[in-house]
Amino acid sequence: MHEEEKPVLKQTLDQIETLAKSHDRCEGSSSWECVLRSRQQGRPGAKLFIEMICDSFMEMHGDRLYGDDPAMIGGVGLVEGRPVTFIGNRKGANLKENVLCNYGMSNPEGYRKALRLAKQAEKFGRPVVCFIDTPGAYPGLGAEERGIGEAIAQNLKVFSTLKTPILCFIIGEGGSGGALGIGVGDKLYMLEHAVYSVITPEGFASILLRDPSKAKEAAEAMKMTSHHLKEFSVIHDIIAEGSAEETASRIKQTILRDLDVLCSKPAEHLVRYRIKKIRGIGEVSGGKEWWQPLLEVFKKTQSLN
Repeated sequence: MHEEEKPVLKQTLDQIETLAKSHDRCEGSSSWECVLRSRQQGRPGAKLFIEMICDSFMEMHGDRLYGDDPAMIGGVGLVEGRPVTFIGNRKGANLKENVLCNYGMSNPEGYRKALRLAKQAEKFGRPVVCFIDTPGAYPGLGAEERGIGEAIAQNLKVFSTLKTPILCFIIGEGGSGGALGIGVGDKLYMLEHAVYSVITPEGFASILLRDPSKAKEAAEAMKMTSHHLKEFSVIHDIIAEGSAEETASRIKQTILRDLDVLCSKPAEHLVRYRIKKIRGIGEVSGGKEWWQPLLEVFKKTQSLN
């Protein structure tokens, strides 16, 4: 690149970032607005929260099999003198970091790095805290060739029986198996405007409704917001959002409160409770027909025949 072209490129990138930060900024709290909030450029991510919560933090790299994945951050930090292993999806704070971190979509080596750190935490008796913020695992050819499905499956298996406390926080997008890969724990929390679902609203609308323009209707039907998931007992509680400092402080208080309780319990009790909690997800009781909006969306679509 010629030297005279660099200022033009920098100006273009700055304009793109300014547009991204102002685009689709929402003020309400509908399902679709929560989706937009969870994707907002400049939203506090795992790296920022870790820096604010920890007195000190040492990042670790690599899965000891293939390489390092910038989309997955992990390491050991001190929280009020307590050593804690932190694992999280990393999207990046600007366009350059977004590209470097693949917009938070991890490859197999990212999940294997998370698995390595989780096993290390179990070995040394450290609790694990996971920050989830990803639209999903990376679906590229290289990821498939290196076994992305197997990597996520191994994490689900190991995290389910890990003999150390695990706390999970959905801080933005909680999408598909990419979120589940580090989302199995003793307690699961969501930030107020985060979302958690098996597929994106755009994917739901394209595949099931055969109409990508119905993403807003799909978001409402999917019941993917923190309040819906709290109602269904998928998550334990909702953490109110404020400034980055206020939100980090609330997360830190939750971590300290829960670890005081969980670290005092025998490892066998933690695993038994965790498995019971996982198996209880999806049980529906009572007469409230929460699925009715979903049926209405399907009625409005054309027949697939």
